[in-house]
Amino acid sequence: MSLAERIGALLRLRIVRFGAVGGAGFVVDEAVLWTFHHLLGLDPYSARVISIFCAATFTWWGNRNLTFAEHAATGGAGALAREWLKFMLANAVGALANYGTYVLCVRFAPLPLGNPLIATAVGVAVGLVFNFTLSKRFVFRPG
Repeated sequence: MSLAERIGALLRLRIVRFGAVGGAGFVVDEAVLWTFHHLLGLDPYSARVISIFCAATFTWWGNRNLTFAEHAATGGAGALAREWLKFMLANAVGALANYGTYVLCVRFAPLPLGNPLIATAVGVAVGLVFNFTLSKRFVFRPG
């Protein structure tokens, strides 16, 4: 199997496409945060609220076009708005799972798992599983 075939096989995996969209969403998150906080002078907390909203909206768009394209909503603005809202609600659950895992690791896990940097990575991984599962089952399901 050639390298191109291996890359093609990887890109056919939904979880890989979901991770790629999430990685791009992280870049959007950081760029919007930097723009609103450093360039426009907004406080870091308000800037973070805006950046999270923009990143979540970006990942909804990416997942509906790349990860779950075959199950994306069709039918106009109302259908898109309902899909976007379901995605945002599903990701809110993932964000809570991410934060809860982080807190548990930092407070109760031995080192190195209790290190905040390692705990953050564990929390992101747990949040990714929640977001993928909830998006697949509730947002972009076969209709």
